[in-house]
Amino acid sequence: MNAHQFDWQSLLERARAAATFAHSPYSKFRVGAAVETADGHFFAGCNIESASYGLTMCAERVALSSAIAAGAAKFIRIAVTCLDALPGPAELRMPCGACRQVMAELMEPGAEIFIDGVGVRTIEELLPNAFRLK
Repeated sequence: MNAHQFDWQSLLERARAAATFAHSPYSKFRVGAAVETADGHFFAGCNIESASYGLTMCAERVALSSAIAAGAAKFIRIAVTCLDALPGPAELRMPCGACRQVMAELMEPGAEIFIDGVGVRTIEELLPNAFRLK
């Protein structure tokens, strides 16, 4: 299904709801993500920050990890939102490099990512020539 046919509102609402649970005492940016599987199941995640910044978990990775821990696979789309995003260019809302790599590895080829305030991108658009181990 292409991005123009899919109604992203329900998935985005799930991401926004997840963002309300974010633990973001340092950045003050509450981020939420909701992922959908090919068989129609949904999983959500929020960012969880640590004072040791390298241990911080982004919403996208939490959502995908929760799905995998529940036995899910074949992730076809994900919505990402930041409730506290400032006005400005798209770059202020885009997933980080680590999340792009994890999405490229775990999501199906051609998977779609809806970035709130930006629009829809495929995983290949977000991370062309992704690193892969064969």
